[in-house]
Amino acid sequence: ELKEKMDELLPLIPVLEQYKTDAKLITQFKEEIRNLSSVLTGIQEEIGAYDYEELHQRVLSLETRLRDCMKKLTCGKLMKITGPITVKTSGTRFGAWMTDPLASEKHNRVWYMDSYTNNKIVREYKSIADFVSGAESRTYNLPFKWAGTNHVVYNGSLYFNKYQSNIIIKYSFDLGRVLAQRSLEYAGFHNVYPYTWGGFSDIDLMADEIGLWAVYATNQNAGNIVISQLNQDTLEVMKSWSTGYPKRSAGESFMICGTLYVTNSHLTGAKVYYSYSTKTSTYEYTDIPFHNQYFHISMLDYNARDRALYAWNNGHQVLFNVTLFHIIK
Repeated sequence: ELKEKMDELLPLIPVLEQYKTDAKLITQFKEEIRNLSSVLTGIQEEIGAYDYEELHQRVLSLETRLRDCMKKLTCGKLMKITGPITVKTSGTRFGAWMTDPLASEKHNRVWYMDSYTNNKIVREYKSIADFVSGAESRTYNLPFKWAGTNHVVYNGSLYFNKYQSNIIIKYSFDLGRVLAQRSLEYAGFHNVYPYTWGGFSDIDLMADEIGLWAVYATNQNAGNIVISQLNQDTLEVMKSWSTGYPKRSAGESFMICGTLYVTNSHLTGAKVYYSYSTKTSTYEYTDIPFHNQYFHISMLDYNARDRALYAWNNGHQVLFNVTLFHIIK
């Protein structure tokens, strides 16, 4: 288990080494990892020679310091997508699963919403491990059916598109009730401007390092994607950006650090083809491939805490790792 933890931490070293800003800290981290690796090797050779708790605390301390170092990394540009890692196989062809990017790692609940319509049941699991084993902790019966699979959990609340409308709902899991609802002005709904796979995926709600977003299309923007930053409490649109990318030609999309990334398909051969920066109000065409292992993606969403993409891939719940080009503060 400890060796697996070390393997998870080791990939951070090349990222830090790429920038020589903090060479002293990097050298110190490398030395500590080498020391711990030697200790682990010794344990393999001579079981019981070292105190497990002491070693465990050293690993936890190192992990904490590495995570603190990661927090110094500012927002970055998407460079690469790797994976996927198949977490579970369950449900229908379409659906959504997610964790809250603002939750602590100790309270990392998983929410599961099967199908893209005609459903109001959200299933909750206390951890990824419980999700994998099927140990459900709670279910919620929402007051409204949802449309699509593009929901998001953010700061303890579920944000979703109410069925057959352009209304966004904010539902509190802890209070078990709707906290806010608001119509997204001019937004197409009910398969007027869906992603390429359909499924009432007209309105995509997402969150990143900056906050809460809605991605949709309007007649006023000729069916092209509109990005709106939302107030997480009132659901008011704070600012919008009109892009030139047709919503119906997009496979899926997600936000990272205020930049929207759009895939060109939901099928085999899909890649991130287009990006739009809300910071500079500019776009560019990209070519970032990723492995669509199960051939049909109906949900793709970025989690800023995990720095990973959550996806629903033809009845499989999978994770993709992302590589960002960072600048260290």
